[in-house]
Amino acid sequence: MQSQPELWHGTTILTVRKGGTVAIGGDGQVSIGQTIIKANARKVRQLGKGDVIGGFAGATADAFTLFERLEAKLEQYPGQLMRAAVELAKDWRTDRYLRRLEAMMIVADKEVSLVLTGTGDVLEPENGIAGIGSGGNYALAAARALADGPLDAEAIVRKSLDIAADICVYTNRNVTVETLKA
Repeated sequence: MQSQPELWHGTTILTVRKGGTVAIGGDGQVSIGQTIIKANARKVRQLGKGDVIGGFAGATADAFTLFERLEAKLEQYPGQLMRAAVELAKDWRTDRYLRRLEAMMIVADKEVSLVLTGTGDVLEPENGIAGIGSGGNYALAAARALADGPLDAEAIVRKSLDIAADICVYTNRNVTVETLKA
Protein backbone atom coordinates (compact mmCIF):
# COMPACT_ATOMS: atom_id res chain seq x y z
CA MET A 1 0.00 0.00 0.00
CA GLN A 2 1.43 3.37 -1.03
CA SER A 3 1.26 6.24 1.40
CA GLN A 4 -0.54 9.37 0.32
CA PRO A 5 1.55 12.49 -0.23
CA GLU A 6 1.42 14.89 2.68
CA LEU A 7 -1.19 17.54 1.92
CA TRP A 8 -1.47 19.21 5.31
CA HIS A 9 1.12 21.80 6.20
CA GLY A 10 1.13 24.79 8.41
CA THR A 11 2.31 24.42 11.93
CA THR A 12 5.17 25.75 13.97
CA ILE A 13 5.25 24.73 17.63
CA LEU A 14 8.06 25.81 19.95
CA THR A 15 8.84 25.31 23.62
CA VAL A 16 11.37 27.24 25.69
CA ARG A 17 12.25 26.64 29.33
CA LYS A 18 14.06 29.54 31.03
CA GLY A 19 14.18 31.21 34.42
CA GLY A 20 11.67 28.93 36.11
CA THR A 21 9.09 29.32 33.32
CA VAL A 22 8.19 27.06 30.45
CA ALA A 23 6.35 28.43 27.42
CA ILE A 24 4.85 26.63 24.44
CA GLY A 25 3.70 28.64 21.47
CA GLY A 26 2.28 27.90 18.06
CA ASP A 27 1.09 29.72 15.00
CA GLY A 28 -2.48 29.50 13.76
CA GLN A 29 -2.15 28.61 10.08
CA VAL A 30 -3.62 25.47 8.54
CA SER A 31 -3.00 24.88 4.85
CA ILE A 32 -3.90 22.25 2.31
CA GLY A 33 -1.37 22.34 -0.47
CA GLN A 34 -0.85 25.98 -1.35
CA THR A 35 -4.16 27.19 0.10
CA ILE A 36 -4.57 28.64 3.58
CA ILE A 37 -7.71 27.03 5.00
CA LYS A 38 -7.66 28.67 8.41
CA ALA A 39 -5.45 31.38 9.88
CA ASN A 40 -6.49 31.29 13.54
CA ALA A 41 -6.36 27.63 14.60
CA ARG A 42 -5.50 27.06 18.26
CA LYS A 43 -2.79 24.40 18.38
CA VAL A 44 -1.55 25.11 21.91
CA ARG A 45 -3.63 24.51 25.04
CA GLN A 46 -3.70 23.57 28.69
CA LEU A 47 -4.15 19.89 29.43
CA GLY A 48 -5.35 17.96 32.43
CA LYS A 49 -6.09 20.28 35.32
CA GLY A 50 -4.03 23.10 33.82
CA ASP A 51 -0.72 21.77 35.16
CA VAL A 52 0.40 20.57 31.70
CA ILE A 53 0.55 22.54 28.45
CA GLY A 54 0.88 21.13 24.97
CA GLY A 55 1.04 21.93 21.30
CA PHE A 56 0.65 19.79 18.22
CA ALA A 57 1.75 19.55 14.63
CA GLY A 58 -0.02 17.35 12.12
CA ALA A 59 -3.58 16.35 11.42
CA THR A 60 -5.92 18.20 13.78
CA ALA A 61 -8.34 15.38 14.51
CA ASP A 62 -5.41 13.05 15.16
CA ALA A 63 -3.82 15.54 17.54
CA PHE A 64 -7.06 16.02 19.49
CA THR A 65 -7.37 12.26 19.82
CA LEU A 66 -3.83 12.13 21.19
CA PHE A 67 -4.48 15.04 23.58
CA GLU A 68 -7.53 13.18 24.92
CA ARG A 69 -5.48 10.01 25.37
CA LEU A 70 -2.73 11.95 27.13
CA GLU A 71 -5.26 13.57 29.46
CA ALA A 72 -6.55 10.09 30.35
CA LYS A 73 -2.99 8.98 31.10
CA LEU A 74 -2.47 12.10 33.25
CA GLU A 75 -5.57 11.15 35.26
CA GLN A 76 -4.16 7.66 35.67
CA TYR A 77 -0.70 8.99 36.65
CA PRO A 78 -1.34 12.40 38.27
CA GLY A 79 1.69 14.66 38.53
CA GLN A 80 3.78 12.25 36.43
CA LEU A 81 4.00 13.72 32.93
CA MET A 82 6.97 11.56 31.93
CA ARG A 83 5.17 8.36 32.94
CA ALA A 84 1.94 9.44 31.24
CA ALA A 85 3.86 10.34 28.05
CA VAL A 86 5.70 7.01 27.98
CA GLU A 87 2.43 5.11 28.45
CA LEU A 88 0.83 7.14 25.64
CA ALA A 89 3.83 6.49 23.38
CA LYS A 90 3.52 2.74 24.03
CA ASP A 91 -0.16 2.82 23.11
CA TRP A 92 0.49 5.06 20.11
CA ARG A 93 3.14 2.70 18.80
CA THR A 94 1.30 -0.57 19.38
CA ASP A 95 -2.43 0.18 19.05
CA ARG A 96 -3.70 -0.55 15.55
CA TYR A 97 -5.91 2.57 15.46
CA LEU A 98 -3.51 4.97 17.17
CA ARG A 99 -0.46 4.09 15.08
CA ARG A 100 -2.25 5.48 12.03
CA LEU A 101 -2.49 8.93 13.64
CA GLU A 102 -0.27 11.52 12.04
CA ALA A 103 0.77 14.13 14.54
CA MET A 104 3.60 15.18 16.83
CA MET A 105 3.24 16.85 20.19
CA ILE A 106 5.26 18.98 22.56
CA VAL A 107 4.06 18.79 26.16
CA ALA A 108 5.45 20.32 29.34
CA ASP A 109 4.82 20.64 33.04
CA LYS A 110 6.79 22.53 35.67
CA GLU A 111 9.64 20.00 35.60
CA VAL A 112 9.96 18.52 32.12
CA SER A 113 9.41 19.33 28.44
CA LEU A 114 8.85 16.44 26.02
CA VAL A 115 8.48 15.83 22.30
CA LEU A 116 6.19 12.87 21.51
CA THR A 117 6.07 11.12 18.14
CA GLY A 118 4.14 8.26 16.59
CA THR A 119 7.29 6.20 16.33
CA GLY A 120 7.36 5.79 20.10
CA ASP A 121 9.77 8.61 20.85
CA VAL A 122 9.53 10.50 24.12
CA LEU A 123 12.34 13.04 23.85
CA GLU A 124 13.42 15.57 26.45
CA PRO A 125 15.38 18.41 24.84
CA GLU A 126 18.64 18.84 26.73
CA ASN A 127 18.61 22.64 26.57
CA GLY A 128 14.88 23.06 27.25
CA ILE A 129 14.17 24.21 23.69
CA ALA A 130 12.37 22.17 21.03
CA GLY A 131 10.48 22.90 17.82
CA ILE A 132 8.23 20.80 15.59
CA GLY A 133 6.22 21.33 12.44
CA SER A 134 7.01 22.91 9.11
CA GLY A 135 8.66 25.95 10.68
CA GLY A 136 9.93 24.17 13.77
CA ASN A 137 13.61 24.19 12.83
CA TYR A 138 13.53 27.91 12.01
CA ALA A 139 11.91 28.73 15.36
CA LEU A 140 14.30 26.35 17.15
CA ALA A 141 17.35 28.07 15.66
CA ALA A 142 16.02 31.51 16.58
CA ALA A 143 15.19 30.41 20.14
CA ARG A 144 18.66 28.95 20.65
CA ALA A 145 20.19 32.23 19.49
CA LEU A 146 17.97 34.25 21.85
CA ALA A 147 18.22 31.94 24.89
CA ASP A 148 21.30 33.56 26.42
CA GLY A 149 19.91 37.07 26.10
CA PRO A 150 17.64 39.09 28.42
CA LEU A 151 14.29 37.84 27.08
CA ASP A 152 12.13 35.54 29.21
CA ALA A 153 10.74 32.22 27.94
CA GLU A 154 7.48 33.65 26.59
CA ALA A 155 9.22 36.54 24.81
CA ILE A 156 11.72 34.13 23.22
CA VAL A 157 8.86 31.95 21.96
CA ARG A 158 7.01 34.94 20.50
CA LYS A 159 10.11 36.40 18.82
CA SER A 160 11.20 33.01 17.47
CA LEU A 161 7.77 32.29 16.00
CA ASP A 162 7.84 35.73 14.39
CA ILE A 163 11.21 34.90 12.81
CA ALA A 164 9.89 31.52 11.61
CA ALA A 165 6.92 33.30 10.00
CA ASP A 166 9.39 35.38 7.97
CA ILE A 167 10.93 32.19 6.55
CA CYS A 168 8.27 29.45 6.43
CA VAL A 169 5.29 30.05 4.13
CA TYR A 170 3.24 27.59 6.23
CA THR A 171 3.64 29.68 9.40
CA ASN A 172 1.71 32.85 10.24
CA ARG A 173 1.82 35.46 12.98
CA ASN A 174 -1.46 34.49 14.67
CA VAL A 175 0.28 33.06 17.75
CA THR A 176 -1.02 31.33 20.88
CA VAL A 177 1.33 30.95 23.85
CA GLU A 178 0.72 29.10 27.13
CA THR A 179 3.11 29.31 30.08
CA LEU A 180 3.70 27.58 33.41
CA LYS A 181 5.83 28.90 36.25
CA ALA A 182 7.78 26.61 38.58
